Amino acid sequence: MPTTAPGPDGLPRCQWATTVDAFIPYHDAEWGFPVADDTRLFEKLCLESFQSGLSWRTILAKRENFRAAFAGFDFTKVARFDAADVARLLGDTGIVRHRGKIEATIANGRCACELVETHASLAAYFWSFAPSPAEHEAHRGLSTSPASVALSKALRKRGWKFVGPTTVHAFLQAAGLINDHARECHAFASAQEARARFTPPRPPA
Repeated sequence: MPTTAPGPDGLPRCQWATTVDAFIPYHDAEWGFPVADDTRLFEKLCLESFQSGLSWRTILAKRENFRAAFAGFDFTKVARFDAADVARLLGDTGIVRHRGKIEATIANGRCACELVETHASLAAYFWSFAPSPAEHEAHRGLSTSPASVALSKALRKRGWKFVGPTTVHAFLQAAGLINDHARECHAFASAQEARARFTPPRPPA
């Protein structure tokens, strides 16, 4: 079964990226490229949580609305959301109006603040779970991995919600903690080069 398909420009891409035109810029410039910014990491994990049970096309189309609704995914602000904000968000037709996911995002904002207090940054914590290249290769193309299971378990122990192993694996892919581009995909090499230049953040000694 082929893992790539030609895009409108003829370049081979991961097959999922060629199913919707809007996927192409996201696939080519974001997916699989390493992220160290805490706000972006929080956004990516939240959006993957909202995507659970839905299509990524729906989430990507609403991403700017999500950003506006959740204060740009500044988790220090999201952590202060209250019942009035929940009501506001449930009435916002520009996002996915799922009470459980909305309340989980707010709760996760509070958990993110606590995590920064203990580990200096979300990035330092998340990247500590990034698998080695050999470990990743052993689970390439799967919907979960030992790394996603471990991070999911650790986050849930800290009170995070809607962060099951499949959701967390999608987050690892999206945030570049693993490069899951098909080897034949034209973006694979670019993502690898970005990883080679990237220094994973570490908590202070």
